Amino acid sequence: MKIMAFSGEGPNLDKNLLVKTIQTMNQHLPSKRVNLTELLNMEKPGIKGKDNTFFIIDKAELNLISQSFPRFMWSRLRLPMLIEMSPDFGNGAARIQGEAEVEVVSKILGKDRPTGKQIIIYLPEVRELRRKLPTTTQYAFITNLRDQGIRD
Repeated sequence: MKIMAFSGEGPNLDKNLLVKTIQTMNQHLPSKRVNLTELLNMEKPGIKGKDNTFFIIDKAELNLISQSFPRFMWSRLRLPMLIEMSPDFGNGAARIQGEAEVEVVSKILGKDRPTGKQIIIYLPEVRELRRKLPTTTQYAFITNLRDQGIRD
């Protein structure tokens, strides 16, 4: 039996609380991601977060990324790459989406490139990716409320 502090509390309040919590956890994310070509042309490469924080992107990382895959794909790569964390992917798993993003992550981690536009990586690989690309990757927290069956 669940004790409710407010009348009318229930699944919708649980969903709303979860949505607000995830939004708060994602305040650091960029309001707009920028492609590699644009960042390489900036004197001081960086992006602005939703919370108005300015994140400086390391030129050495941009150079490492630019050497990791073909020039014709540079305009398709949106940075920072988002490491999506969700219980939907399994324990200690994360997803990275986008054709160019998957290409870069596969090369940086020395993995075979999967078919499709997403790759699932696991905690040791997440740590390695963040160690190699700390300013060009960011965590994003996501959940799928439709399949969650949140109940009181």
